[in-house]
Amino acid sequence: MSQTSSDKPITGLPENARRPLGPGEKYVPVVSAETGVPEVTARSVTMGLIFCAIFSMAAAYLALKVGQGIEAAIPISILTIGLSRFFSRRNTLLENVIVQSIGANSSHVVAGAVFTIPALYMLAAEAGSGVTQPSVWQVIVVSFLGGCLGILFLIPLRYHLMVEMHGQFPWPEGTATTEILVSGERVGSQAKILALSAIVGAAYDGVVTTFHGMAERITFSATGLGKLLTGQFMTFRLLNNAALVGIGYIIGLKYSAIIAAGSFLSYFVLVPMVHAIGAHLPEVLPPGAKLISAMSPDEVFRSYVKIIGVGGIAGAGIMGVASSVPSMVRSIVANLKGLKSQDRRAKAEVPRVDRSLSGSFVAVGLVIFAFAALLFFSFGIGLKDSLMPAFVGTALVMAIAFLFAPVAARAIAIIGTNPVSGMTMLTLIVTGFVMLRLGLSGGTGMFVTMMVGGVVCTALAASGALSSDLKIGFWLGATPARQLGLKFVGTAVAATFCGLAMWVMAQADPSQGFGTNAIPAPQASAMKEILVGIFGATTAPLQWYLFGLGVLLSLLLRMVGVPALAFALGMYLPIELNTSVLLGGILSWVVARSKVGEGPEITKPRMDRGVLIASGLMAGGAIMGVVDAVINAAIKMSTGAMEAKSVVHVLSDAAFEGALGDWLAMAGLCGLCAFLVLYARRAKAED
Repeated sequence: MSQTSSDKPITGLPENARRPLGPGEKYVPVVSAETGVPEVTARSVTMGLIFCAIFSMAAAYLALKVGQGIEAAIPISILTIGLSRFFSRRNTLLENVIVQSIGANSSHVVAGAVFTIPALYMLAAEAGSGVTQPSVWQVIVVSFLGGCLGILFLIPLRYHLMVEMHGQFPWPEGTATTEILVSGERVGSQAKILALSAIVGAAYDGVVTTFHGMAERITFSATGLGKLLTGQFMTFRLLNNAALVGIGYIIGLKYSAIIAAGSFLSYFVLVPMVHAIGAHLPEVLPPGAKLISAMSPDEVFRSYVKIIGVGGIAGAGIMGVASSVPSMVRSIVANLKGLKSQDRRAKAEVPRVDRSLSGSFVAVGLVIFAFAALLFFSFGIGLKDSLMPAFVGTALVMAIAFLFAPVAARAIAIIGTNPVSGMTMLTLIVTGFVMLRLGLSGGTGMFVTMMVGGVVCTALAASGALSSDLKIGFWLGATPARQLGLKFVGTAVAATFCGLAMWVMAQADPSQGFGTNAIPAPQASAMKEILVGIFGATTAPLQWYLFGLGVLLSLLLRMVGVPALAFALGMYLPIELNTSVLLGGILSWVVARSKVGEGPEITKPRMDRGVLIASGLMAGGAIMGVVDAVINAAIKMSTGAMEAKSVVHVLSDAAFEGALGDWLAMAGLCGLCAFLVLYARRAKAED
């Protein structure tokens, strides 16, 4: 058992961990402010860095090979707890937080790199593009600079997001990771509930994705009058995924309904409307690549409607930054006041769990970043003869990351998904047009634009991931300053190993390189098309019109009191993801619903057990996702069959995608929902 201030067993998070605090109420973490519990030790730092290096290479390989990355926080937490048993002294809870926090750098650094940099390798392989292949050190520097910038911009927001907004956001991934870390300290029924639920989640998602025992996506199509009115453009889809149901449960009905409403507007209103009008056009309407009349609903969504969602996210982000400015100013002013004080005793009185990095650290860090980025853009990528693009590139990186870092953090807090690809696309569009105005064109313009996009993409991924790590630390009692300081170390390790893995993969024969069937790199392929569109002068004015509609929509939502970011996220994400999240939110309402005469002493244990079960489903689904990705990649390498997904398929491809797969999936999903609801409602007050 780990040390705590009272040496009592840890039974779970405090009662007020996930709700708003009342007047005068204060949240006390699991490990209280001053306990002497080991936190940053040689063991915790070493384990964290080893996990960071391993998962960085694995995540880079899998994301480029099969288009599926690794969310490292949950697997690392489980591995940390398991390996702790082999030491003479088991890890403390705070040591496990540090291990997870360092190791989780692998996910966001890899996400930033694989979404962008492979596009340059693809362009370099094309004759006449004028793009040179990036070197390994350029990839490492881009990833490291972006990761550091994301950390620096989130530091002033820590108090606002963690303390002032306590209980306002569901933090789905942070909740699941926290429950896993706490379960390593618990004995009895709660740990068993989490373990059983994780097994159920892993088994369920394994049957779906790995063994094709039931459909992965359930589709309901309109019939009768509905089909007459809408044709093929009115379909309701649901992803058959236990982890997503768990996320929706933790998010709750309010936010999941808002997110789903965004999807319903996109798929049930805008997509049919665009198709109905565009079907009469005799020519291709950019940014679409073919006639609208020949497009499927998903193609209409990706080509036109999704851009409105990106604009909505951008508009919500700008308003979010504006609303966060007062809190950021208060935080900076308080830090500056602390610098002027020479009373060391007063500084020492700040509780350990409230000690963060100072405003002066952020200011100095941003100056160092600006200088390093300017040097990199000037000399690292060949702009030394024209310093203006280097200055502008540095300014764009800092301005866009400043605007969107809070967006990434809030998106993770609300739904556990970071819309980093949409914000990166916007970055590439803005930067591309600016670079064209500065006289950069062709290969040089594309290279510089993608380098700027790579830094921004990594910064936004880092901000989102860091917010979740800080919330985990806030709940459990980690020292924020130590978490933040070690994040820079973890970023350096993740950038190095991700860069090395990407460089090694880029040395393959051109027929087996990035953008081929061997290494599809789907996200980077989309970024490449944006670059070609901008510097090939084919970008359509319609893109900006649709983007502007999204910004206007976010403003209207703000005016009527609807959370604009949650709604815009729903518009941006595929409907099947959000309907599964909505299902989880409905289940949380069912579990929390009380009968006549039932008070909080009855409903509270049900809700607590429900969160445990949902966290287990998320954890099991995440682990199975990693296993499935590894199996998928191994089969692709050994057989060359790009569609192979597992060793054994229970259903044929026709049955898997047809009515039989759908009926089995509906039966399985009903069983999963029954498990969650009935098991949660069995909870008693003594539990």
